[in-house]
Amino acid sequence: MKLGKLIAAALVLAALGATLYWSNRHKAVQDAAAIATDPMTEIVSLKQDDISKLVVKKNDGDAIVLDRVGPDNWKITSPKPLSADHETVSSILYDLSPLKADKVVDQKATDLKAYGLDPPLSEVSATTKDGKTSKLLIGDDTPTGGDAYAMLEGDPRLFEVGTAYKTNFNKSLMDLRDKRMLPLDFDKLSKVEVTGPKLNIDFVPDGATNGKWILQSPKGMRVDSSDLAEVVDKIRLATMDLSGSDADAKKSAALFSSGSPVATVKVTDASGASGTMQIRKSSDAYYAKSSAMDGVSKVSNDLGADVSKSNDDFREKWLFNLRDDSPEKVGFHDGPKSYSFTRSGEDWLSEGKKMDAVSVENFLGTIRTLTASKFVTTGFSNPSISMTVTSQNGKQIENVQIAKAGDNYIGKREDGPLLYQLDAKSIDDMEKAADGLKPAAPTTPPTK
Repeated sequence: MKLGKLIAAALVLAALGATLYWSNRHKAVQDAAAIATDPMTEIVSLKQDDISKLVVKKNDGDAIVLDRVGPDNWKITSPKPLSADHETVSSILYDLSPLKADKVVDQKATDLKAYGLDPPLSEVSATTKDGKTSKLLIGDDTPTGGDAYAMLEGDPRLFEVGTAYKTNFNKSLMDLRDKRMLPLDFDKLSKVEVTGPKLNIDFVPDGATNGKWILQSPKGMRVDSSDLAEVVDKIRLATMDLSGSDADAKKSAALFSSGSPVATVKVTDASGASGTMQIRKSSDAYYAKSSAMDGVSKVSNDLGADVSKSNDDFREKWLFNLRDDSPEKVGFHDGPKSYSFTRSGEDWLSEGKKMDAVSVENFLGTIRTLTASKFVTTGFSNPSISMTVTSQNGKQIENVQIAKAGDNYIGKREDGPLLYQLDAKSIDDMEKAADGLKPAAPTTPPTK
């Protein structure tokens, strides 16, 4: 009897022990799940603007030190001084503010070699303005993929983070350096100069209009501002190709050395910083050497072709500056014929009489599209046509004379010596449109 009670008591005790074990086990699993799925677990949280220094290191390379030198500018100071790539640095800063874990693997990790963290595959240190440094260590990918192991120096916890972070932090010197041939502030340029065998121009931004340019030299040369803007954009996009081998780099240098000089580009930004780029052509390719970095690199054929042009290629070919303007007053004299009309609101008036709007707009269209087929230096004499066009609320007055020259015509503006050769058809169309100018049809009074 006593033995039976003893066995029963033992069974009850075993059942209670099992229940307690599974209860504790279930709670531990729940706690671990809560940690693993907590979306607010932050490994590091910094403000981007507070970070003043970054150190990026791969386990098989030198530490790369970057210092902030302006609100949005960074400079590589070690292993050698170089401009830093703005987008790459910005991406690292973004990931550190904050960096959240996908999972807390272990609250107190010990065997770090098992996770590729002793030594780490890569590490990123960020120092803030107050001198505090946070160092992130990145290790192996997890067995299931999609994540990598990570730790924060001084924190015993082992984390899992997305492999995208691992890729973003695992940068080499080539990745971090600015690969632009001219690493300047192209949003705030003060001057661009292009000199070469055929092209010699320098231009400055039009302070009143974003994206517009004003030619400074040669004096009196009219240019299309959009053509200059395209050249600036191609210079901005010129980058050093650092992906090739040492043999490729030596080949590019040899081709540059033996190539034909095309142009030298000098760009100066608003801070006074400047850089130059020499461009040469070898066979069908263009190669450039920049003052901002060592070596030679291929540049786009589009850039090479643009700086290979002559001054005449950049000249404004439109005889009048009317593509975006509607004139307020036009005077036209063609031999014995003379026309003069002024815009008043939506109407055109000639000697106080309202003109037929369709005929006027047709005539203005032929003036607006007068374009040089080429530029010439001789042949202008005995002009038979003269025009005065006023636009921009009276601020722009353009005087032009046109003379017959063989089978074509030559136009000359009062503000410069350049001669514009014009096709005969464009002048014939203009004269026919002038002959078609007529008063507006009388309005019919309303019937009573």
